[in-house]
Amino acid sequence: MATNITRISALPRNEFGKGASRRLRRDWRIPAVLYGSFHEPIHVSFDLLEFQGIVRNHGVNTILEVEVDGQDNLCMIKAVDQNVLTLDIDHADLLSVKRGETVEVEVPVVAEGEAAPGTQVVQDADVVTIAADVLSIPEEITFSIEGKLIGDQVTAGDLQMPANASLVSDADTLIVNIIEPEVAAEPEETDEAAGEAAEESAE
Repeated sequence: MATNITRISALPRNEFGKGASRRLRRDWRIPAVLYGSFHEPIHVSFDLLEFQGIVRNHGVNTILEVEVDGQDNLCMIKAVDQNVLTLDIDHADLLSVKRGETVEVEVPVVAEGEAAPGTQVVQDADVVTIAADVLSIPEEITFSIEGKLIGDQVTAGDLQMPANASLVSDADTLIVNIIEPEVAAEPEETDEAAGEAAEESAE
């Protein structure tokens, strides 16, 4: 699957530290850093609403064409820090990449279908790490649990990898376990309730 590239403009940053970051956020901008093996870290800031919209619509691993001082930088969103109170993004790390490059990314795994009646589905892992072409990163990897019985399992090695992608996670990593449903224990009769019942029967 081809990855859509989103263009976004950034402003260079020359001031650092908590105070400078707070001033940026007051101006509705997000401090960020572009890392890369082929260049020094580039410190920038993004428009808050524009960047948050991209992350919320496309998530981490999104490929961006970041324009800084007239120069385009192909990047992948690697990590974002969110404010625990406002949920606004406080900072972002981006990895500079090149077309044709293979990158390791975590991708969500999603179960489809229904297991057999009388079973309980327990998902042990929500993501797996894969190696994929930077412009062909899948949004998710789906797998079927249709009709699976108690004792059945799905491991990372059972997943069907998309084209141009390979599994990096251990093949034995447990993704889904089909188990017998837990039965709620009957509440034990208290001594007080037992005494009241005995009194009623005596009457």
